[in-house]
Amino acid sequence: MTTTAVPVTTGRLRVPDAELHYEVRGSGPLVVLVAAPMDAGAFTPLADLLAADHAVLTTDPRGIGRSRLDDPAQDSTPQLRADDIARLVAHVGAGPAAVLGSSGGAVSVLALAQAAPPLVHTVIAHEPPLYEVLDDRDALHAGAERMIGTYLAGDRLGAWRQFLDLADIVMPEEAVQAMFGGEPSPQQAADERYQFEHMVRGTCYWRPDVAALRDGPVRVVLGIGEDSGGELCDRASRALAARLGVEPAMFPGSHVGFLEDPAAFADRLRAVLG
Repeated sequence: MTTTAVPVTTGRLRVPDAELHYEVRGSGPLVVLVAAPMDAGAFTPLADLLAADHAVLTTDPRGIGRSRLDDPAQDSTPQLRADDIARLVAHVGAGPAAVLGSSGGAVSVLALAQAAPPLVHTVIAHEPPLYEVLDDRDALHAGAERMIGTYLAGDRLGAWRQFLDLADIVMPEEAVQAMFGGEPSPQQAADERYQFEHMVRGTCYWRPDVAALRDGPVRVVLGIGEDSGGELCDRASRALAARLGVEPAMFPGSHVGFLEDPAAFADRLRAVLG
C-alpha cells in the first residue's frame, strides 16, 4: 500500500533573539503541534493525518534543530516559547488556533494560555513535566540538579538513566543502551546539551498560575497517555487537572503516543477538539 505525501510549506520567522523553523500542511481550522525538546519532525505522522481537514503548524522550539538562537547560551523558558507560538500563529494568519503541546511543549502551551492571546482558543497540554504541582517537588529538584551535573560532567548514559528514573519510566537496560548508549549525531548532541543545560530547569521548575488557567478565556485541557500510569507526567497532569477542577482527557499510548499510533492519536485529538 502506498501513501501520498502531504505537501509541506516550510519557512523561517524572525522573533526576538531567535529565528524559528516552521512547517505548514493542509487547510482548514488551525491546529498547532509543539513539543520541547522534540522538533517538528516528531509530529510528521500526526500532522500528515490532521492535514486532511486542518491547517497544521509545527515548529522546532527555540535552540533546537533548525531554530537558531542569537545567543546559544540563552535559556529556554515556557514564556519565551509561548511568545514564539503566538508569533507563529499570527504570522501564518490562520487563527484562532487550537494548540497541542506535548512534554515540555505542554508547559509552553500552558504559559500560552496564561498569556491568553486572542490568537488561541484551546490548549491541550499533553503530559507536562511540572515539578511544582507535586508534593515531592524538593526531591525532584535535587534529582534534576544531579542529572544535569552528570550530563555536563560527560556521562551521557548516566544522565539519561537518571532522567528515566526521575520520570518514573521503567525501561529494559537493552532499550536504554540502544537509545542512549551509542554516539549521537552532531545535531542530536547539540540538542541534548541544550536540553540539559538550558531547558530542563525553566520547563520543569515552572509554576503554573492556577487562577489564570482556570478563569481565563482559553479552554485548557490536560491530556494523559493511557499507558503512562504512575509516571511523573501522569502524576503532574492529574495534580494540575485537580487544581483546575477538570477531568483529564485520556489519549492512546504512552508519553509519546502520537509517535506510537498516530492514527489513533489523531482520532482522539479530533474528538477532544470537537
